[in-house]
Amino acid sequence: MGILERWLGEAGGKKDLHLLLFIGGLYSLSIALSNTFVNVYLWKQSGQIVDIAVYNLTVVLFQPLTFVFAGRLAKKVDRIIVLRLGVIFLALFYLSVLLVGTRATDFIWLLGALIGIGYGFYWLAYNVLTFEITEPETRDFFNGFLGILSSLGGMIGPILSGFIISRLEKFTGYSIVFGLSLLLFSVAVFLSFSLKRRPAHGKYFFLRILKERKNNRNWLLITRAHFFQGLREGTFMFIISIIVYIQTDSELALGSYGLLNSAISFVAYFLASRYIKQPMRKKAIFIGGILLYSGVLLIAFDVTFGKLLIYGAIVATAYPILLVPYISLTYDIIGRAWQAADMRIEYIVVRELFVHFGRIVSILGFILSVLFFDLKQVLPIYLLIVGAGHTMIYWFVRKIDINDQD
Repeated sequence: MGILERWLGEAGGKKDLHLLLFIGGLYSLSIALSNTFVNVYLWKQSGQIVDIAVYNLTVVLFQPLTFVFAGRLAKKVDRIIVLRLGVIFLALFYLSVLLVGTRATDFIWLLGALIGIGYGFYWLAYNVLTFEITEPETRDFFNGFLGILSSLGGMIGPILSGFIISRLEKFTGYSIVFGLSLLLFSVAVFLSFSLKRRPAHGKYFFLRILKERKNNRNWLLITRAHFFQGLREGTFMFIISIIVYIQTDSELALGSYGLLNSAISFVAYFLASRYIKQPMRKKAIFIGGILLYSGVLLIAFDVTFGKLLIYGAIVATAYPILLVPYISLTYDIIGRAWQAADMRIEYIVVRELFVHFGRIVSILGFILSVLFFDLKQVLPIYLLIVGAGHTMIYWFVRKIDINDQD
C-alpha cells in the first residue's frame, strides 16, 4: 500500500482526492464491463421488453429509498462506511447473478433491489465525499477527470465483455464478465480503507432541506432541472443497449458501440474539463442539451446500426459538454446554500431524489405505453417525449444567479 499511497500523492486532502478518483475509476470499469450486458442477459432469457423495464424500475425505486436511509447513516456514522456498504451491495448483486445463472428473470425484483441499494449507498457517499474533498476551483477538474476515467472504463469494458461473451458458448461468457466485476468491486472495498475517516455529527434534516426550495430560488431551479435529467435517463439507460442488440444480434457489436461511444467521450471530457470555465457553463449546458436531443431525432424513426453509431458519437460528445458544467454548478449552489456545511448530506439526498423521481416517471410511462399500445408505433413517440429531458435543463439553469446566494 505504501507504493500506492506515494503514487496518489502526499497525505491529506490531495491523497483523498486522487484515491476517490481511483475508486471511481474502478467503479466505472466494473459497471462498463457488466451493466450494459445485464439488460441483454435478461433480454436473452425473457425476450420481453417489459421485464427489462421492470428490472430497471426496481433499481430506480430502491435507489432513492436507500439514499434517504444512507443520508441518515452518513450523518450518524461515517461517509466512508456508507461508500463501503455501497460497493459491498454491488458485489453482492454480481455474486447473486452468478448464483442464479439462467434463472435470473425469476429474480428480477431481488436483483434490481440489490443493485439499487448498492447504487444508493455508493452514490450518496461518493457525491458527499466529492463535495467535501473538492473545492470550487478543483471541481471542474475533478468532474472532468472522473469523466475521463469513466470513458477509459467504457472503452475497455464493453469491447472486452463483448469479445469474451461472443467467444464462449451459451452463458459462460456472461459468468466470466460478472465475475470480473465482482473482483473489481472487491478491490474497491479494499482501497476504501485508505480513505480518511469522515464522521458526521448533528441531526438529519432531510425534510427541512426539501422545504428549503421555497426559500432558495437557485435550489428550486436546480432540483427541477434534475427531475428532467432523470426523465430522459430512466428510459434511455436501458433501451439503447437493447435496440443495438436487436439490430445486430451480437454482443461484440454492442461492445464495439460502447467502445466508440467511450473513445469519443474520453476526448470530449478532456476538452470539456480543460476549456469549459465558470462563465461558459450555461452556454455549454444549452449546447449539450440541443446536441443530445438531435441524437434522439436521428434514431426515433427508421433506426439502423449505422444511425445508432452516429447517435453514440453525438451523445458521447454532448454529455461531457452538458454534465461537466452542470455538476459543478449544482455543487456551487449547494455550497452557497443555507447551512451547507452542516446540511451537505441532506442537499445531496434531495438532489438525487429529484433525479430518481424523473427516472421513475420515465420508466413507468414506458411500461404503460408498451402495455397499452403497439411497441413499434409508440416507442419513437415516447423517445421523442422523454428524450427532451436534458434539453429542458437549460430552461431552469438559465434563470440561476449564483450571486444571489452570496
